[in-house]
Amino acid sequence: MRWSIRAWSTGRPMTTITHIPAEPSWWRIFSRNRGSVVGAVVLVVLFALAIVAPMLLRFEAGRIDVGPSMAPPSLVHLMGTDELGRDVFARAAAGLSVSLMVGFGAATISTFLGVVIGGLAGFFGRSIDALLMRLTEIFQVIPRFFLAVLLVAFFGASIFNILIAIAVLSWPEIARLVRGEFLSLRSRQFVDAARVAGAARTSLIFGEILPNALGPVVVNATLMVGQAMLLEAGLSYLGLGDPTKASLGQMLQEAQQIMRSAWWTTAFPGMFIFLAVLSLNLVGDGLTDVLNPRARGR
Repeated sequence: MRWSIRAWSTGRPMTTITHIPAEPSWWRIFSRNRGSVVGAVVLVVLFALAIVAPMLLRFEAGRIDVGPSMAPPSLVHLMGTDELGRDVFARAAAGLSVSLMVGFGAATISTFLGVVIGGLAGFFGRSIDALLMRLTEIFQVIPRFFLAVLLVAFFGASIFNILIAIAVLSWPEIARLVRGEFLSLRSRQFVDAARVAGAARTSLIFGEILPNALGPVVVNATLMVGQAMLLEAGLSYLGLGDPTKASLGQMLQEAQQIMRSAWWTTAFPGMFIFLAVLSLNLVGDGLTDVLNPRARGR
C-alpha cells in the first residue's frame, strides 16, 4: 500500500512524505503457494535420500540374497526384497540418485544449448534467425523418445550416453522461448540507451538482454528436469539403461512379472518417480510466481 502525508505551516512550503512499500522477498512470494512449499520439502527429502541412504544402509544396491526372496516390507527391509533377494530400498535410493543426476545434468546442458541458439537467433535475426529456427523445427518434429532410443542403442547404454542423448533432444523448447524474449527485449528503451552509449554486442547480450530473459528460462528448466527423469526411466524400462547401475525404470521392468505377488517391487520405485516429477512441477509453479513482476506487488 502506498500512502502520503502532507504537512504545512504558515509561511513555509508544503512538505509531502510518500511511503513506498518494499518489495516482498522471494521466499514470501514463494511461500504463498503452499503446494510449491510442499514440493520443495519433498524434493529436498528426495535429494537427501539419494545422497545419504546409499552410505547409511547396510545393504548394497546390487547385492543379492541379502534377505528372503520377495519378502514384504519390514523393519529389516523397509521396502521389502525382490525375486533375487535384493533390498528394494537400497536399489530405489541408488536408482533415484541416477535419475536426479541424469535429470539435472540433461536439463543444464539443454538449457545452455537453448539459450545460446535462441539468443543468437533473437538478437541477430534475419538469415541467422531463419537458419537456427529451421534447425530447431527439425529437432521438434522428430519424436524425442524414438530418437533417444536410437541414439542410446547406437552409442551404447551408459549413464553418460543417456544424459547426452536427452540433453541434445530437449533444447528446442528453451531456444524458442529465449528467442521470443530476445526479440521482445532488444527493442526496449534500456537496450537502445546502452546501444547509443556505445555498448558492444557482447555487453548488450550478456549485460542487458540475457539477465532480463532468464526468468521464464529458469522455470522451464525446472520442468525439463522432470521430463528428463521420465525419459531416463522409459529408456531403462526398455532395457537401454546402464546395466551396471540401478535404475528406477529398470526396477519396474524387472518386477513386472511378480508385481501381483510382490506389489512393493513396483510400488516404491514408481512412487519415487511420481514424487520427484510432481515436486519439480510444484517448485516450477512457485518459481513462476517469484519471477512474475505482478506477484511482487500483491
